[in-house]
Amino acid sequence: MSTIEQAVKRLEELRTAGVDVPWTPAPPTEATAPAPSPFVSGAPAASPAAAPSVHPLPPQPASPAARSAKPQDMGTRSKQVEIDLSRLAAQGYIVPHATRSLLVDEFRVIKRPLLGNITGAASTKIDRPNLIMVTSSLPGEGKTFVAANLAMSIAAELNHTVLLVDADPSRSTLLERLGIAPAQGLIDKLLHPELDLSDLILATNVPKLAVLPVGTPSAQATELFASATMDLLLEEMAHRYRDRVIILDAPPLLPSAEARALSLHAGQILFVVQAGRTHQGTVQQSLTMLQDHPMVYTLLNQSRGPKAGSPYGYYAY
Repeated sequence: MSTIEQAVKRLEELRTAGVDVPWTPAPPTEATAPAPSPFVSGAPAASPAAAPSVHPLPPQPASPAARSAKPQDMGTRSKQVEIDLSRLAAQGYIVPHATRSLLVDEFRVIKRPLLGNITGAASTKIDRPNLIMVTSSLPGEGKTFVAANLAMSIAAELNHTVLLVDADPSRSTLLERLGIAPAQGLIDKLLHPELDLSDLILATNVPKLAVLPVGTPSAQATELFASATMDLLLEEMAHRYRDRVIILDAPPLLPSAEARALSLHAGQILFVVQAGRTHQGTVQQSLTMLQDHPMVYTLLNQSRGPKAGSPYGYYAY
């Protein structure tokens, strides 16, 4: 008879005699093997049957998925998409490693004061300086062209990454110009806060440039953009990464209410005016809507004459 079987038999005899036994071991099985007396806090147990012996399992190697897993964060699980850079360059956009050109140099001038506000080099301190909204008075003045080129130019910086957000629900053209298929995005996140933003952001083949689509069309877009949920989302996006610049390709100011709602959240506004097309009264009306904003820059698009602040005259800023 094994030691364990003897102990079980003795305990049964004690129990039959009316002795209170605090622990009853499991019935022995054929697979049960004798075990050394366990120790608790360095003191030996009273008998081999006083406590169950515990044999820790040997360390198990981590699975490949666990070894490669990273903490969930904004952008870490982004879907990879390809921007058609050849097509984009043919349409007159800035692309990585482009040779020096008038357009490249102009956007170097345009981005410098915006980045100065972000890094604190400027004397004026503003809230959410890395949240830049690009808008215009009316459709067709070049705001999406400016937003995309500004994103490309800032992505070439050594110390900044860029999230380009399609925030124009009524007339979205950003993804089409970049050659990216429609996908869930900003509106879906506002309607369903439980969605993980990392699953909606699209990483691109342009180093340090990611894109957030506008998402599923919704009749509630204006209310969503003006909501506290939107404010919390932009607050998170603006402060999650200190080196990230968020560029909002917003709707035009006059025909939509979404742009006015977005302007309340943005730290800086880049207001695009098309030379030779936008009437002065239209510009004044739009700027009146933005008069309470602390940081509004005006960009004169498609100007062909020499303008102050522009050595080439194509973009006056």
